[in-house]
Amino acid sequence: MTSAGTALAEPLLDRWLSDAAHLAPDAGRDLWLAEGSLLLRGWSEPHRRYHTAEHLTETLAAVDELEGAGSVDADEALVARGVLWYHDLVYDPRAAPGSNEHRSAMMARDHLHRLGVHAATVDAIEAGVLMTFGHDVPSAAAAPRMLDAVHDADLWILGAPVERYAAYRRQVRQEYAHVPDPAFRLGRTTVMAPFLQRERIYRTEHAHFAWTDPARTNLATELADLSPDPEAPRP
Repeated sequence: MTSAGTALAEPLLDRWLSDAAHLAPDAGRDLWLAEGSLLLRGWSEPHRRYHTAEHLTETLAAVDELEGAGSVDADEALVARGVLWYHDLVYDPRAAPGSNEHRSAMMARDHLHRLGVHAATVDAIEAGVLMTFGHDVPSAAAAPRMLDAVHDADLWILGAPVERYAAYRRQVRQEYAHVPDPAFRLGRTTVMAPFLQRERIYRTEHAHFAWTDPARTNLATELADLSPDPEAPRP
């Protein structure tokens, strides 16, 4: 675990224990602690650079901000956090597209059922984890406000301060160090360009108004840097 991860471990465990007590009140502290330890181990794997406890902490803070703005109520925020605890629990940068999200969703479903979480809540959390692949919220989705909050929290990084976004870019490149630079540039552009082309990056009103402008600036800067033609106009 990195020094940053170590510093975040205790507050994250405390936060998990609070959420677990509401999600699975009958499981008891020993099971809550065991699951929290498993979660922190997953988020602290040595090959991770961006998909770490720092990312988890940022997404949880983003849900707090959305809850404070009225985008979700307390119950919806709790389930959204349930999604975020598990959404990158499995993370292998060499895996096929969608594999990490599907494996994380399977783990969430299995572990939450064992903790005794209500079946409808488990279904909602599984759906939220799967949504983070592609970041498309189904139009007929159950619990749409919760899914919108997860969507926006996971994409909070796009609208992060310039210095944090630059660090995020470096961290992602480190996770994909095995990919040659031309292939990385092409792949990263393919992933990121559609966000800039969206009419609306964020789904909640608060995130739309508070995070969109910096997100568009960050994305335009990155895509210009990724362009093989340094004279090409920025998107």
